[in-house]
Amino acid sequence: MASLCEHLAYFPESARLLMFSPLRHAGYRHLFAAQVAALLGTGMATVALGLLAHDLAGANAGEVLGAALAIKMVAYIGVAPFASALVARLPRKTLLVALDVVRAGIAITLPFVGEAWQIYALMTVLYVASAAFTPAFQAMIPDLLEDEAEYTKALSLSRLAADLESVASPVAAAVLLAFISYNNLFVGTALGFVVSALFVITASLPLLSKIQPKPFLQRLTGGIRLFALTPRLRGLLAISLATSAGGAMVFVNTVVLVQSGFGLSGQAAAWALAAFGSGSMTAAVVLPRLLVRLSDRTAMVMGAGLMTAALLAGPWIAVSYPALLALWVIMGFGYSLTITPAGRALRRSSTAQDRPALFAAQFALSHACWLVAYPVAGLVSAAANPGAAFLVLAALCATGGVLGLLIWPAHDPENQIHAHMGLAPDDPHLADGSRADQTATHAHPFVIDERHDRWPKAKP
Repeated sequence: MASLCEHLAYFPESARLLMFSPLRHAGYRHLFAAQVAALLGTGMATVALGLLAHDLAGANAGEVLGAALAIKMVAYIGVAPFASALVARLPRKTLLVALDVVRAGIAITLPFVGEAWQIYALMTVLYVASAAFTPAFQAMIPDLLEDEAEYTKALSLSRLAADLESVASPVAAAVLLAFISYNNLFVGTALGFVVSALFVITASLPLLSKIQPKPFLQRLTGGIRLFALTPRLRGLLAISLATSAGGAMVFVNTVVLVQSGFGLSGQAAAWALAAFGSGSMTAAVVLPRLLVRLSDRTAMVMGAGLMTAALLAGPWIAVSYPALLALWVIMGFGYSLTITPAGRALRRSSTAQDRPALFAAQFALSHACWLVAYPVAGLVSAAANPGAAFLVLAALCATGGVLGLLIWPAHDPENQIHAHMGLAPDDPHLADGSRADQTATHAHPFVIDERHDRWPKAKP
């Protein structure tokens, strides 16, 4: 936490106040500290895993990383909805701490890996634990911060923490690599998860809802149903494809471009990842004010367009290390624009009861997009060259951005005018929201639930 505050001290006072106001809430403050600790550890593991893959496969490291990250996506897609449904009645704190301990145990074994299959096996267990942890963690934040403005700031603060991690972890790794082998970086990962567990233990978390939980099958499929029936969520999923295309190029091929292409060291690869993080961090700082003027849809489509342009330019611009650093800054800025506002769209589209299932569905569906992008990034780079990977991923990114623009309605108000044909004009539900007459038509913040089983048709 101290390190984060030191970094933020360089931003204008108004930006710092905007970012830090959610930290007045003790429960969120502890969860945020847990997030920072886990992120720092995970960031070091990302650098170490790339260097380990390069040791095992050389110029084909992208193929090893692509396969490992594809396993991650399979675990996330298959586990997250089931985990959310299964643990609905378990104590939140016990669940989160147990999963942190499992992740720490796996991280401490990674320095002893000597074969690619061992990477795949251990990372599968780690990713399964993360698939259960992350949606449960994310779904608690809207319960802690019920005010939308505060929640928006918390989203930007969490994004900023992730971006500072992507700067701080590679920088820390680059410094440590001058004194220790990269295998020892995995020890830092384990410590990060242990510290995360300690902060979760000390956090005051919201109680589980006393509403009777829905049947297992409804909990399992409820989030997917919300995606299928809510237009903005379908658009959000399309933009997730753009996010994954841009991110996959950076996360899979940075080590290939820097070490095999430019003949530089692992430290140089770490600095390149830090450049991407600095671009994303810059976007996170400006987003709270930007989202006052722009809709979530507009900001996210702009991010997809920026990444598409950077990917298209990649084969001709990324021909030297300094040029790659500049390109990665632009990629990071676009990446943050596509990913940060997603939580706002999820919150607008669900009730508190359905929110864990929706966050789990978003976690699974967005990672299905990464399951497409990661192997493409690794296999195209290994079979042809990184320049071809730039162009293929640019096409994938553009597809996601255009689909998001088409699917997500430009006019997407929170209060939707809709009618209840089966309700009497004096039904208590019609007292919610605003009514223009005495019919069964009214307007209020609209989500798909038991009373609202389909999205209102837009008026021409």
